[in-house]
Amino acid sequence: MLLSLVLHTYSLRYALPAAVMLGAAPTYVLAWGAWRLLSALLPARLYRELDDRFYTIYQSMVLFFFEHYSGVQVIIYGDLPKNKENMVYISNHQCTVDWIIADMLAIRQNALGHVRYVLKDGLKWLPLYGWYFSQHGGVYVKRSAKFNEKEMRDKLQAQVKTETPMYLVIFPEGTRYNPEIPKVIADSQSFAEKEGLAVLKHVLTPRVKATYVAIDAMKTYLDAIYDVTVAYEGTVDHKGQRKVAPSMTEFLCQECPRVHIYIDRLELKDIPEEQMYMRRWLHERFEIKDKLLIEFYDAKDSKRRNKFPGKGVHSKLSLKKTLPSLLFLGSLTASMLLTESGRKLYVKTWIYGTLIGCLWEYCEDELTAENCTNTLMTRAV
Repeated sequence: MLLSLVLHTYSLRYALPAAVMLGAAPTYVLAWGAWRLLSALLPARLYRELDDRFYTIYQSMVLFFFEHYSGVQVIIYGDLPKNKENMVYISNHQCTVDWIIADMLAIRQNALGHVRYVLKDGLKWLPLYGWYFSQHGGVYVKRSAKFNEKEMRDKLQAQVKTETPMYLVIFPEGTRYNPEIPKVIADSQSFAEKEGLAVLKHVLTPRVKATYVAIDAMKTYLDAIYDVTVAYEGTVDHKGQRKVAPSMTEFLCQECPRVHIYIDRLELKDIPEEQMYMRRWLHERFEIKDKLLIEFYDAKDSKRRNKFPGKGVHSKLSLKKTLPSLLFLGSLTASMLLTESGRKLYVKTWIYGTLIGCLWEYCEDELTAENCTNTLMTRAV
């Protein structure tokens, strides 16, 4: 009986935030969709400005749960500029919470609406969210030989042309570092050794393509590159071995007491322009990350573990930044669900919004494939 009560209480910890965040999605998409239609004849910049405001509202609600509700302490090392910048954010990748970490930093710069992600291609089929992330300026990419450089470059340059504020988040490892999947780590280390690169312990060998295209396509527009290293406290077992980083569910269930974020702001002039040299530079940046994480997890002096070198600042986020968004979206969603017509519209948005989004992404894939074929045929001729 007691165990059942404990398990029930545990499940409620994440069920409530999940219900609110997912439950608000149709309301959000309806509001955004109405603006998208109204702004069809307006300048793209005007549409983008309000879209960024919509995104800020939704993500602020998300951060209410991931910061205030979870009770996590955010410890920041290095220099996080107070002002907004057009930048590319490169980070190590361990779990889905890494996406939220980018939001945590962006909101502290009043740039939350400017966050756009480079995501793996399969995520575009997520109901409602997959399509919207693309419409918000996110870029879906395929791995290795299927990577479409032209598609990514064209999309980013189009956003530069409309002067879209850019907080572009990239995880160059291409997949998560997971200690429970040692084969991925071993393959990454073997590849590095084969290529004459330093073998990394706590991160995977980074892939340069998406990072190179992003920086090269926007080099005249960017202010800086943010090199971010993230470590989740409580991810070492009793034997001192690293465990898998917390999932979103575990994070919301308060299983991560503190998250440590090390930021290094880099000037564009210090980054090589040619891809082959940028590849070496990116690997060197991940060597620095690896050393930071070795210090965090493996320092011989136990007093130096669970923190990065240097001074860490406990950064508290004001409720004023998140609570109004929760109340606004929550009340808007509740008002829809209180009437029969509202409930019907709500359900139809989930169904038809998902179908339209999937159809849109499918058509974009087909057009991209056709363009690639035409390009190859032209080159062949």
